[in-house]
Amino acid sequence: MKTEALYRYAFILAVITIAYNIVEGLFSTYFGFEDESLALFGFGMDSFIEVISGVGIAHMVLRIKKYPNGDRDAFEKTALRITGSAFYMLVIGLVLSSIYNIWLGHQPLTTAWGVFISSISIITMWILVYYKRKVGRELNSAPLLADANCTLVCIYMSIILLISSGLYELFGLLYIDSLGSLGLAYYAFKEGRECFFKAKSNVHCSCD
Repeated sequence: MKTEALYRYAFILAVITIAYNIVEGLFSTYFGFEDESLALFGFGMDSFIEVISGVGIAHMVLRIKKYPNGDRDAFEKTALRITGSAFYMLVIGLVLSSIYNIWLGHQPLTTAWGVFISSISIITMWILVYYKRKVGRELNSAPLLADANCTLVCIYMSIILLISSGLYELFGLLYIDSLGSLGLAYYAFKEGRECFFKAKSNVHCSCD
């Protein structure tokens, strides 16, 4: 495949990621609110933040197509700072809400949607990681490979949601939804810190 076609392919993957996160965010926040599942609602909010990140990635693909060895431009750095700030706000919201729910002994009405959405997310993100890595290797592009590795964080968060939602649905464990939310907060904090680090430098994250 020619270089230009590979960059077009990489851009399409970025757009698919954005579109998927919008749909996932809408479903997750809606059913998380309706079913009173903080973990699912927080997962949906994370998806919306990933949309902002995805816009920055799509822009990055277009930039490195023109300047393969160029540094991050102002748009990318601004997108990273906005994304990082949003992640930190999500962390605060999840931690405070989790503590409040544990204090009240709050339980979701159901977490069946959390099981379903997280399962779909794991499959979708693995497919995206595979093809992003494939394109990144063919172009020998460190930024594209770094983006592929960072997509793995979405898989980790999906696994946390799947475990917490599955355990609650099967056994009705009292605090598992809130504990799952704290797990999401941990990864959201790491992503926020990574965003600010990248905004201050031209180092590509590994997100391993």
